Amino acid sequence: MAVGQNQRTRKNDSMLTKTGKARLGPLNSAQLTKLLEASTKPKDRRKILRALNNRQIITK
Repeated sequence: MAVGQNQRTRKNDSMLTKTGKARLGPLNSAQLTKLLEASTKPKDRRKILRALNNRQIITK
């Protein structure tokens, strides 16, 4: 679950997982680059870069 919430107060958000992490699948490359600029955690940055690289391979 998301941090600081319980099952009753948690709102369903299709862009977040059960633990509160962002889902990168439905985002386009512009949204991913914006998220990459805002991200500070190295683990999250690597995950976003990997998703961006996958998007570029598919669109070519």
